[in-house]
Amino acid sequence: MKGLTLNCMDRKPEAYELVKLGLKNDLKSHVCWHVFGLLYRSDREYREAIKCYRNALRIDPDNIEILRDLSLLQAQMRDLAGFVETRQKLLTLKPNHRMNWIGFAVSHHLNSNASKAIDILEAYEGTLENDYPPESERCEHGEMLLYKISLLEECGFFEKALEELHRKESKIVDKLSYKEEEASLLMKLNRLEEAEKLYRLLLVMNPDNYRYYEGLQKCVGLHSETGQYTSDEIDKLDSMYKSLAEQFTWSSAVKRIPLDFLDGEKFLEAADNYVRPLLTKGVPSLFSDLSPLYDHAGKANILEMLILGLEESLKKTGGYPGRSEKEPPSALLWTLFYLAQHYDRRAQYDTALAKIEEAMQHTPTVIDLYSVKSKILKHAGDFTAAAALADEARCMDLADRYVNSMCVKRMLQADQVPLAEKTAVLFTKDGEQHTNLHDMQCMWYELASGESYFRQGELGRSLKNFVTVEKHYADITEDQFDFHSYCLRKMTLRSYIEMLRFQDRLHAHAYFRKAAAGAIRCYIKLYDTPPKTSTEEDNELAKLPASQKKKMRQKQRKAEAKAKKEAEVKSEEANVGGGSKHGKRNVKAVDPDPHGDKLLQIEDPLMEAGKYLKLLQKHSSDHLETHLLSFEVNMRKEKILLALQALKHLVQLDAENPETHRCLIRFFHKVASRPAPTTDAEKLILGVLEAERPTFSQLHDKSLMEANTVFLEQHKDSLMHRAAAAEMMYCLEPNKKAEAIKLIETSLNNPVSSNGPLGPVKEWKLKDCVAVHKILTSTFGDQDAALRWKNQCAVEFPYSTYFEGSLCSTVTTNKASKQVHENAENGTAEFVSLNGTVEKLDGLKNLAI
Repeated sequence: MKGLTLNCMDRKPEAYELVKLGLKNDLKSHVCWHVFGLLYRSDREYREAIKCYRNALRIDPDNIEILRDLSLLQAQMRDLAGFVETRQKLLTLKPNHRMNWIGFAVSHHLNSNASKAIDILEAYEGTLENDYPPESERCEHGEMLLYKISLLEECGFFEKALEELHRKESKIVDKLSYKEEEASLLMKLNRLEEAEKLYRLLLVMNPDNYRYYEGLQKCVGLHSETGQYTSDEIDKLDSMYKSLAEQFTWSSAVKRIPLDFLDGEKFLEAADNYVRPLLTKGVPSLFSDLSPLYDHAGKANILEMLILGLEESLKKTGGYPGRSEKEPPSALLWTLFYLAQHYDRRAQYDTALAKIEEAMQHTPTVIDLYSVKSKILKHAGDFTAAAALADEARCMDLADRYVNSMCVKRMLQADQVPLAEKTAVLFTKDGEQHTNLHDMQCMWYELASGESYFRQGELGRSLKNFVTVEKHYADITEDQFDFHSYCLRKMTLRSYIEMLRFQDRLHAHAYFRKAAAGAIRCYIKLYDTPPKTSTEEDNELAKLPASQKKKMRQKQRKAEAKAKKEAEVKSEEANVGGGSKHGKRNVKAVDPDPHGDKLLQIEDPLMEAGKYLKLLQKHSSDHLETHLLSFEVNMRKEKILLALQALKHLVQLDAENPETHRCLIRFFHKVASRPAPTTDAEKLILGVLEAERPTFSQLHDKSLMEANTVFLEQHKDSLMHRAAAAEMMYCLEPNKKAEAIKLIETSLNNPVSSNGPLGPVKEWKLKDCVAVHKILTSTFGDQDAALRWKNQCAVEFPYSTYFEGSLCSTVTTNKASKQVHENAENGTAEFVSLNGTVEKLDGLKNLAI
């Protein structure tokens, strides 16, 4: 008992010593084993805790408390067979307890035996009196009945489920769930007319629920999973939604849904009716609402013509076309706002910036305008100007947390990490600024920060952020523990099952995937370029001239002093903010490795990468990136068969992807260059590789060079495919370096299609051009070719800071500083803003700073 108390006081080593001493004195004490299990459970050592509970149950097999604790751990660890066994034992020992019946049923459901769970719930109902439940338990009992009906539906007993639902209607409190379940069952029983009436009734209750409209469409036979309809079906859907729109005049969904299936003139008319009220009202999220339509052929052009027509009419008459009433001045503002986002989506950044500038001149106080301009500049490649504009938007409303977060994100994209950190902590608790972001599980910040550090080459800090995100997911998995008993007690069974299924696919979430991929890339880079030891650094320093040695030592001293000062500031902040209202100090554990230096001091980075790779392979096997990383790791480990497995997955997912082509050629080129096998294992591996090669259609009866040429011919108009083919040409035949570089440089930036009245959109993407520049620099090592490519891309992307385009903020700032210097010599002063315009500073002559 003392050990348990000390464990609660966070004195864990002493607690373990005392409990082990108790076991030493009495090895057959079920209490000692139970407490030992509780200690392990508090440390999240669940498997060890289960062993301790099982030892306790050997001594006292009918102990209710130990059985209950064991069942919770079995549910947590998904030991479903053991969970069923323990729950059955609990029910046998205490059959008059409702929670034991429900727990036994749930255990069978989780163990993929829903029919047995139904039998258990029916047996439990047989023990109840006719007037059950009392008023205080009606909600819980109703939830149990709905859970039972959902089990019947899951087993395919639709008729029986519907009968049960009607029979128990008076005992079910949640009438909305009752109606939704009834409509679903009627539809599955093909009683479509009854289901249609129910869905129409549900729409009266909530006409903005998209699921009800989908159910109604299924009932009338007008639903398509692919979203493709015949002209006759479109006419029927159109008339149905028009009648619904007359009934639900205030509903937004009934006007928005037809935009997904209509086209041509009908789409134009429906979009016009939908857009006008929202522009008049001033809804900033209108573009986000309509953005899915841009993936439908031709609809983006129609929307462009529609909004341009509205803009022209508002400028000329102050109203919409065909109407004599004047619209409020803000209607033009939101029209320009929409158009700016529209042209940004179509990569026409000059036009987008012109529209947003016009909107800002119209009403300079709207924060959304600055945020959207920041977004446009980010897409155009000017991250520095985007961060500055986002900061300007933040300063306009210092109490808006969302705007602050967007500003932080832009700063991290511009690699301004210290500034981003100072901005982010404005919305955290005083005195706990840096740890608070971690406590809030602010994963978007940690991911963006990790990516920024990776770009800057600071692998330790980058890895620290990615690993922290992975720990958050471990915490989320841990957080389900308390619900195993709570949900059974409160009878929220449907939500409980849904939560468990969500937890089972938790690691498939996009944030975890990004963090794991980021960590693997860090470990790969760490393996490729291991950090230098102190001896190597001293040797390099000894080779330098005396003047450079002095500079290097001064730089090191300054860095050490800065780090020491930061540590002191953080310590002072902790001392100031460490007290609670009652005068007690809340001491938090200090992070011993804030910059991730210890994470870099590992013997085998690829082994660490393998831990994250297994999670990605298990939960994100349908993503190309997972198998690309698996290929890279296993090629470095010389695990040829595992690399082949990753390659087969890549070809299966996307055989025409340039990355897949790179891996295919690299793999078989590596195999061909291996020495002749000597051992039996090596001969066996070679036999497998020879048998597998013909299964790749790209290599069928072709050499690697021929396969590369065929790939180039098939994708000669794509920049990234040409770059991949050129890189593999150089890999296979290094003497063809000039030809490979020429292949990249002769790529044409062709228009994708004719996109509206303002001309075509070019095919090249900024990120692709940056990737090609890095290939020319690192793979080919040709600085002249890289410079030529940079100059070419600076013309194509004039706002890009990476390529130093003529309109990017770094170039205009340099021009501005030069102009200011020249004016200062002439005795005048001017100010150059971020967008390149020059303003007189006569009004600021007497300003004291």
